[in-house]
Amino acid sequence: MKYRIGYRTTKTAIGTAAAIIIAQQLGATNFAAAGILTILCIKPTQRKSLRTAWDRFLACMLAMPFSAAFFEILGYHPTIIGLMLFFFIPTLVMLKANDGIVTSSVIILHIYSAGHVSKDLFLNEFLVISVGIGVALLMNLYMPSLDKKLFEYSAKIEENFQKIFMEMANYLRTNEGEWDGREISETARLLNEAKSLAYRDVENHLVREENLYYHYFTIREKQFDIIKRILPISASLGRSFEQGKMVADFIEELSKNIHEGNPAFIHLHKLRQMKMEFEEMDLPKTREEFEARAALVQLTNELEQYLVIKSPFRGLHKPEEKNRKAKIGTN
Repeated sequence: MKYRIGYRTTKTAIGTAAAIIIAQQLGATNFAAAGILTILCIKPTQRKSLRTAWDRFLACMLAMPFSAAFFEILGYHPTIIGLMLFFFIPTLVMLKANDGIVTSSVIILHIYSAGHVSKDLFLNEFLVISVGIGVALLMNLYMPSLDKKLFEYSAKIEENFQKIFMEMANYLRTNEGEWDGREISETARLLNEAKSLAYRDVENHLVREENLYYHYFTIREKQFDIIKRILPISASLGRSFEQGKMVADFIEELSKNIHEGNPAFIHLHKLRQMKMEFEEMDLPKTREEFEARAALVQLTNELEQYLVIKSPFRGLHKPEEKNRKAKIGTN
């Protein structure tokens, strides 16, 4: 197995060392705790890091008055630590600062080890907390761009859509096929992975609630649900009729134009024209033809919905195009 050091590991290593050095240079005692805080606050995304940092800062600040009250009134004894936690932990849960329980426990133990409460002790703990959390937030300002990886997912999903539609078109023409359906399960997996990655990209932008890729993969997910409904309809057609061949030609053309842009309105126009042609054709003469025509109507209705879903989407930009536009100041 190939070993690779990720950007988060690098940031954690550098940030931990930097926090300890800064706290030590500022004359803090228990300066190593600044490194622990940095390790705990570096998260995969900026939003998670910010939420965690706030929870830990709040918990640590509350730990000081709690410790002062319990230790100074009831004494410095291990049982008092346990008693205090009975009240302290529910307080943090009530304030939704659960992530700060472990970190604040370190502060509590510092005060317990000191055996007394003083202004200098509290200032020292505040310094350690500020350095540890501050360094973590600074390290998390950098997050590598996920655009290239997201675009690769979009390209692979589109490739699978093309394959599925081509197989569908071939079957509608010949009623024969040896397709193993591998692209169905693969596309389901790719969509799940892609949406998770796109959501992570959203979490890396503090003022943006949604990004273009997340919207795009949501659209593809809805279209994929329609494809899964269409497949059994096309498989139920036992014989090729004229209308079936027309639908096959349309699906083949559609497969050749699946990309991150938005030609949906063009295909919608063609599909609606084809449906009008169906209405002008002679009525079915046999039960078999009637059932086939009914299935084809259902199939074209699903294809129309497939195209309508993507029609408002404005399209994606390739990562290199995005970078080029940023350099020349266009949007």
